[in-house]
Amino acid sequence: MQDLIDNLSGMVGIPGWAIKAFAIVLAALLLELVYRIFVNHLDRLTEKSTHLWDDAVVYAGKRPVSLLIWWQGVIMAARVIAPHTEVITFDASLLNAIQQLGLVVAATWFFYRLTSGFEKAFVEERRKRDEYVDLTTTTVLGRIVRIAFVITGILTGLSILNIPISGLLAAGGVGGIAVGLAARDLLANFFGGFTVFMDRPFSVGDWVRSPDREIEGTVEHIDWRVTRIRKFDKRPMYVPNATFTTVTLENPSRMTHRRIAEHIGVRYDDFSVVRKVVEAIREYIMNHDALDTTQTTMVHFDRFGASSLDIMIYCFTKTVVWTEYHQVREDVLLSIGEIIESHGAEVAFPTRTLKIDMTEQLADEVREAIPADSAALQGSDPEASSSTSDARTASSRARRDKKTSKQVKTDASRDKREPRGGDVGGDSGDGGEGNA
Repeated sequence: MQDLIDNLSGMVGIPGWAIKAFAIVLAALLLELVYRIFVNHLDRLTEKSTHLWDDAVVYAGKRPVSLLIWWQGVIMAARVIAPHTEVITFDASLLNAIQQLGLVVAATWFFYRLTSGFEKAFVEERRKRDEYVDLTTTTVLGRIVRIAFVITGILTGLSILNIPISGLLAAGGVGGIAVGLAARDLLANFFGGFTVFMDRPFSVGDWVRSPDREIEGTVEHIDWRVTRIRKFDKRPMYVPNATFTTVTLENPSRMTHRRIAEHIGVRYDDFSVVRKVVEAIREYIMNHDALDTTQTTMVHFDRFGASSLDIMIYCFTKTVVWTEYHQVREDVLLSIGEIIESHGAEVAFPTRTLKIDMTEQLADEVREAIPADSAALQGSDPEASSSTSDARTASSRARRDKKTSKQVKTDASRDKREPRGGDVGGDSGDGGEGNA
């Protein structure tokens, strides 16, 4: 081999060491090309397999191995050039350090990508089998493992470069106080994200809301600093993780049932059939297929309202899906209205009854005061005629007042109690749109 290089050097007039270095670089180029063809073919084979873990291994080795081939080829070429130059870059000890550093970089990069590939494969494998996967836990564990590999690679690289780690840690301890004070919000968000991971009040895909802040929507991504929540109007909300350590948070996605809580009023005129109406509604609720009667279920006549006899309906649906819940709720309310009508009753609306008794009494007194023969009195005495005319006027006024003495129903006086059909603190008044 050496003779071939010497002959080639004499033919082209180039030093043998330069040709040798060039040959090493060319060999590295060809080796990397062969490897790329091989790994692409291997990638196509793994795509046909039913397992996803082999895809992760191929994905992890693609670029780091290519980098390692180039890195080692360049270092080997530099070793050939080193005896023939005094450039400090080609110092033997420095080349050894750079060669080892290349191995560390390639290994760190490989395991970093392998962790990402395994994380993706794990999630897709569970979804393929229709099994539950906690994206929050999987993502956080993947990040912790990747950070561990990066820190290990950095510490190994520092030791290869003969940089004292103890001195670096001591310097970091002094400067860490200033950095911590300057970045306390960043650290608070970091530990807030760690708290979210440990306590797991919500996961990716959950519907969350806070009564303390205007936070409501579906969790899309949990990062170390912020959590991205997609609001129901499709706008993204970025919430610092430190917020979750100080606010009260609700997670409706983890509810087991949805509640129907209503007050329905019937007229006071229908008091005689209230008991039958309540019993019919109770029987309907207890036999409804979409309602879970193992939970608290109540149908009772609840109170004498200002303008209605109020019946309380309190029950839970089996479904927690928001759209399905409203379908069940609609069916229940319409059926209750039909039950009320079937008993000859009506749903009440706010009314006020006015009773005027003095007008009727006055009209009776005026009638008694009018003489039987009003015509004779008119002909004999003008004063009697005048009094008769006044009596007629009074009688006419009394008749008008008698008409007004009937019960007057008006909706001008609205009931100041809670609106009809109001929820007693439950899901009937929910404005959320999450699909738990």
